[in-house]
Amino acid sequence: FTLNRISKMSSSFFSVPLAALQHYLYCPRQCALIHLECAWADNQFTAEGNVFHERADSGMTENRGRKRILRSLHISSLQWGIHGIADVVEVVYAEKGGIPVSMTPVEYKVGKPKPHRADEVQVCAQALCLEEMFGLEIPSGFLFYGKTQKRMEVVFDEELRILTAEAIRNAREVLTGEVTPPPANPVPWSMTVFLTFAGSTGRP
Repeated sequence: FTLNRISKMSSSFFSVPLAALQHYLYCPRQCALIHLECAWADNQFTAEGNVFHERADSGMTENRGRKRILRSLHISSLQWGIHGIADVVEVVYAEKGGIPVSMTPVEYKVGKPKPHRADEVQVCAQALCLEEMFGLEIPSGFLFYGKTQKRMEVVFDEELRILTAEAIRNAREVLTGEVTPPPANPVPWSMTVFLTFAGSTGRP
């Protein structure tokens, strides 16, 4: 598939939440349970995440010369059929009060870098939204991990954009389907709260 072809296939309309992309790539069943059956309960991990995200979720805007820090920015894309909230978007203007010349999404994660690319896909999807909304090309973004207190640059190359486009299409199929995907064996979830919902005794 080319990126343009996947884009056209993705626009058959059901708007996919950005968070569902990460959930889908981690486990399709988890994605369906959270977004279709509302099978979600707070635990130690989600509570820590809520505290970690407090500043990003505040919605406060911060100005630093020609740079503006936007928090909890609502974003969407009609082309891709996705929507959600970007934790932080760093905007640089040609001059103070002028038009933006660059935008960089920064996604906050309470843990540490993971062996899979689900986090990268989530921040890439944010870039797709911003590119459509503001008419800018966004070459890269960042993931900030609470465990390491470091930023990890994510380059939005063609490989990642294609992976993101495929995740959008596949997550849409799960969220518009009539049957929740069966549990994987072993269950690849790190949060034991989902084991009860999945009815599985697989190892978290």
